[in-house]
Amino acid sequence: MNQQYPWPLLPLPYAYQALEPYIDAPTMHLHHDRHLRTYVDDLNAALARYPQLQTLSLQQLILHADRLPADIKTTVLHSAGGVYNHEFFFSGMTPGGRPPTGRLAQLLARTYGSFAEFQKEFKTLALAVFGSGYAWLCADPRGGLTIFATANQVTPLTQKLLPLICIDVWEHAYYLKHYNLRADYVDDWFRVADFGRASELYG
Repeated sequence: MNQQYPWPLLPLPYAYQALEPYIDAPTMHLHHDRHLRTYVDDLNAALARYPQLQTLSLQQLILHADRLPADIKTTVLHSAGGVYNHEFFFSGMTPGGRPPTGRLAQLLARTYGSFAEFQKEFKTLALAVFGSGYAWLCADPRGGLTIFATANQVTPLTQKLLPLICIDVWEHAYYLKHYNLRADYVDDWFRVADFGRASELYG
C-alpha cells in the first residue's frame, strides 16, 4: 500500500471466482471493479489540482487529513480510507483461508481463550456494526490485540492501531449472494480469511 498519485486500481490477488462458493464472482466484480474503482477515481480527481499532495501515501493522507485544503478534505479522507480499507480487505482473503500461526496464534489463544472463541467475539462485533463499516483485528502499540469496528471508511490508523485483518460489512460486500443475512456472510468470510497473512503482519 505504498503507491502514490495517481492511484491505480490494483488487481485482486486472486481470480474473481477464487473464493467461491463462499464469496461469489459477481460480488467480487461489483465490489472491486465498481466500488473500489469509484474510491480510486474520486481520490485521484480530488488530488489532481494539488501537486504538493501527490507524493503522499494513503496513510499520510489519512493521518494528516486535518492539514488538507478545506475544499477537498472530506473527499480525500473518505476516498483514501475507501482505497486503504478495500485493498486491505481484499488482501486479507485467500482461497481456502489460512489459520493464524506463530505469535499471533498464541496471543489469540491467550487473549480470547481459543481461536474459536475469538471468532465468536469477532462475529458479534461484525454483526453489531450499525449500517456500513468494518470489523478489524488490530494490534495496539504494546503488541496486544483488540477487536475494533469502524464506520463507513474510517480506518484504525487514526487510533494508532496496526490493522491485521478486516471484514467489510457494507451491504455491497455480500448482498448479491447472502441478501440481508450478514451472519451467514461472516461465517463464509471465515472460510476464506487469511489469518496467515495477519500472522505475518503481526510478526
